[in-house]
Amino acid sequence: MTDAPNTATPARRVLRGRPYSIGEFARKYRLDDKEAKRLYDKFGPSATELDLLMAAKRRPPGLLTSLDA
Repeated sequence: MTDAPNTATPARRVLRGRPYSIGEFARKYRLDDKEAKRLYDKFGPSATELDLLMAAKRRPPGLLTSLDA
């Protein structure tokens, strides 16, 4: 009989770079709170990881969403 791996314990992530707070991440990329929390929960607090994610999504910091200016 083989033992199944314990799937109840989440895998630990290595923190790369300094951690963001959810509020700081949301402000930097002009995200609503719900989307910022979803990404933060999925990818962790690492500023390096979140910055890479947003670069891959082509969302630079402070991106203007309208061209009304």
